[in-house]
Amino acid sequence: MSRLMYLPLGGAGEIGMNAYVYGYGPADAERLIVVDLGVTFPDMDGTPGVDLILPDISWLKERRAMIDGIFITHAHEDHVGAIGHYWDQLGAPVYARKFTANIARRKLAEHGHPEGVVTVVDSYPQVIEAGPFKVSYVPISHSIPESAGLVIDTPDGRIVHSGDFKIDRTPVVGDPFDDALWAEIAKLGVKALVCDSTNIFSPQAGRSEASIAGEVTGLMRDAPGMVVATTFASNIARLQTLAEAAVAAGRSVCLLGRAMRRMVDAGEETGILKDFPSTISPEDVTSIPRENVLLLVTGSQGERRAASAQLANGKYMGISLKEGDTFLFSSKTIPGNERGVIRIMNQFSEMGVDIVDDDARYHVSGHANRPDLEEFHSIIKPQFLIPMHGEHRHLRQHVKAGEANGLSGIVAVNGMMVDLSGNKPTVAGYVDTGRTYLDGSVTYGAMDGIVRDRIRMALNGMIVVTLIIDENDEPLGDPWVEIAGLAETGTSNAALVEVMEHDLSQFLNRANDKTLRDDDKLEKELKTIARKSAQSEIGKKPEVTVIISRLS
Repeated sequence: MSRLMYLPLGGAGEIGMNAYVYGYGPADAERLIVVDLGVTFPDMDGTPGVDLILPDISWLKERRAMIDGIFITHAHEDHVGAIGHYWDQLGAPVYARKFTANIARRKLAEHGHPEGVVTVVDSYPQVIEAGPFKVSYVPISHSIPESAGLVIDTPDGRIVHSGDFKIDRTPVVGDPFDDALWAEIAKLGVKALVCDSTNIFSPQAGRSEASIAGEVTGLMRDAPGMVVATTFASNIARLQTLAEAAVAAGRSVCLLGRAMRRMVDAGEETGILKDFPSTISPEDVTSIPRENVLLLVTGSQGERRAASAQLANGKYMGISLKEGDTFLFSSKTIPGNERGVIRIMNQFSEMGVDIVDDDARYHVSGHANRPDLEEFHSIIKPQFLIPMHGEHRHLRQHVKAGEANGLSGIVAVNGMMVDLSGNKPTVAGYVDTGRTYLDGSVTYGAMDGIVRDRIRMALNGMIVVTLIIDENDEPLGDPWVEIAGLAETGTSNAALVEVMEHDLSQFLNRANDKTLRDDDKLEKELKTIARKSAQSEIGKKPEVTVIISRLS
């Protein structure tokens, strides 16, 4: 007997790293499609040194032969960022609208994969057949061009996967929300609405991107010096709004940051951006009056290597800010990024730069607020609701919002397999899921202990003890110690290294032949003594590595 199932592997219980699976067929032998393969970003507190965080797709890799397609809803990193890392492990055809396909192909090329695996699709009513599924891309408004919700028709009913969206009928760039089109889709009946939950806690109806143009122009006109603005590079509509406001206020526009330039180039290549104002080079900026310049820069989330952070550190591409300039954050800080953003703000403040942040006049969200979500529910009229794209509290609140209007739902988190076959969703089981870290050129699982050890070294410091044993199983000289990340002098006012070396030598002078012949026991004893010495001297128990070399 066949069943229809839904399985989130990322994005349900968190904001970011979206990866959703739909299946139809006999239990444990379903044909599968994947919706989105995204990433999330590390932080120095929990994942120091990690470059990217990707969903764990072990379950999918084991079923590679069952995957009939990968469908990317839009080109944000948390939806398309993992495609280059994972495509060779899944091997399925990739589908996307033109702009998203442009970004996906670039990511595949970066990893040496063929760009031809991406098929550009037209909008609804075009249908892509993928095994038992018939999938259509329905244009929807969001903060990046050519976003789409998906209509997924199955032998057991229609599913609407909203993707990230807002209800914006005047979005500046990209597709307006089309009430009539979504009503037409809903006419045939919708079994499940799998829906964005990001702004479920925002009680006011969302605003259009077009509503901020006048305010931004006024800011550009009234600011006395150079204006620098940052937003998500992928928010092309906002880039257009900011650039046009600058031109209206008599300012030339300069783009700083690779991601900013890449997105504008992709917009122009695909015809999304037709009238983006001409830009000047960084070299030209220093030759014209400051009050006639707008810098559009990357780094709205405090990223250390982005253009905004480089400017905060003093100078970037020959450009520096000074007292009287204005820095506009035309964006919302993602939870978890506050510390990096505040650090940059304070650096600019010390320069005398005026900061404009968290001001609704200059930013609107790309996600539907609660009234807009409820409006979408009422248009789609599904049998039941499955919230996605949100932390657990968002998913739970979204279900409650649906229930308040007579719409039943289920909180489905990463790894929970939901059977959609009947008139009510049921939990069919759980699969192991989690996070995979990209660290330099290698990947490893979150449970491998590498990041945990890195955090422990960062918190406690590091000791390396080296000992040489001669051919008679006797120490050749005294052990020597190297330290990193520790105070050099302890409470005895002696060098920490010398205290530890003395304590280790005392132990070795007492050690019996059996201990000196047993590397494992010797290593354990040396670690214990080194940590005790450090604890006594500096009040820390560092991580200890012991290197024992034996002469044959």
